[in-house]
Amino acid sequence: MALLSVLDREHIVAPHSYNRWLVPPAALCVHLCIGQAYAFSVFNLPMTKLIGITDSAPDDWKLTELGWIFSIAIVFLGVAAAVTGTWLDRVGPRKAMFTAACCFGGGFLVSAIGVATHQLWIIYLGYGVLGGCGLGIGYISPVKTLITWFPDRPGMATGMAIMGFGGGAFIASPLSVWLMNHFKTDTDMGVTATFVTLGIVYFVFMSIGAIIVRVPAPNWKPEGYVAPAQPKRLVTNETVHVDQALKTPQFYLLWWALCLNVTAGIGVLGQASAMSQEMFQGRITPVAAAGFVGLLSLFNMAGRFFWASTSDYIGRKNTYYCFFLLGIVLYAVVPSTAQMGSVVLFVLCYGIILSMYGGGFATIPAYLRDIFGVQYVGAIHGRLLTAWSAAGVFGPVLVNYIRQYQLDHGVAKADAYTVTMYIMAGLLFVGFLCNLAMRAVADRHHLRVQNQPAQ
Repeated sequence: MALLSVLDREHIVAPHSYNRWLVPPAALCVHLCIGQAYAFSVFNLPMTKLIGITDSAPDDWKLTELGWIFSIAIVFLGVAAAVTGTWLDRVGPRKAMFTAACCFGGGFLVSAIGVATHQLWIIYLGYGVLGGCGLGIGYISPVKTLITWFPDRPGMATGMAIMGFGGGAFIASPLSVWLMNHFKTDTDMGVTATFVTLGIVYFVFMSIGAIIVRVPAPNWKPEGYVAPAQPKRLVTNETVHVDQALKTPQFYLLWWALCLNVTAGIGVLGQASAMSQEMFQGRITPVAAAGFVGLLSLFNMAGRFFWASTSDYIGRKNTYYCFFLLGIVLYAVVPSTAQMGSVVLFVLCYGIILSMYGGGFATIPAYLRDIFGVQYVGAIHGRLLTAWSAAGVFGPVLVNYIRQYQLDHGVAKADAYTVTMYIMAGLLFVGFLCNLAMRAVADRHHLRVQNQPAQ
């Protein structure tokens, strides 16, 4: 027990001379690891041939069954973030990061048992439930800490960390493929050993992040920083308790703004390869489509830092206006790019769309801080991330089922996404209206008002 006490908040308070730029690398240690979730699909095809090895055997799992692993993980990401947010604010980032390391690394180890025994439910439990909890706890664990260390540039600070989540797949995808090839034999696809290796590696690196992280001393401020006496519009110096935040319309307006922005982006991200090949039949090969997906991931990662940093200058509300208005135009233009046969314009449109998808994630913590104050931003952010879980269902369902409906009614594959793009533009318009309705939280919700005795 004494050994575990090093995880307590009181042991990670930094001296006033501490360099705050050492904190973002700690957050990146966690986010670059949990960003592996975006690369989990590299295991899907190998896991359909665990018995047959060269081809799927009758007892091998189907892709439809394996697809649920990622979906369960995203659902539990949102659930864990919502449930543990208040606990995280109380115990501090080190204990939360270490817990995330145990869950995420442990999820791989449990899944390795599921692969070795060919029990799919164990993988659902391992990577889906346990790993998903690690995703959620790890995702929100550094947010409040970064905002506290960077009161002058909270958007940039959270953007640096959350950029790691978008870029984690660039490390995980080739690493996972290399490990499977390294461990593969004539009778083994190498998935079990790869899961064990990744579980250990991710646990170590996430634990390093937990060791490095520090929280500022009470009343610490960056050298030369003076908080504005009169906050900017839609930026408060007051505090709204997490439970009280759920009673405000602002929380639900931001919930829907994030959900609709993510719904539009995640639906495209999940079908980018197939969509590009079907909209440009004969011109975009499977190899080129894979490159397109990789390029979109780059835009997703870069957008997290670019848009979050930009929001420090133009404001969070204006940044979300950019997401929705520019997104509406781009989604409406995409079908025309296919009709024009312009691959370059098609790629550019989707690159910007995916940059705003990532930017929405990176900007929302600072938006919450502006509206509700910094004290409970971690817990509020955790509950808001249930919007991600919902969007993880809405987006793929909209894209896949509308496409299938179009094909069933005789629409050519190249045109099967046209209606979907217009629907996505419509969803973004609703998101625009939610952002338009954002106002400062009423005084009655502020913590100092709530704590005043009744007259």
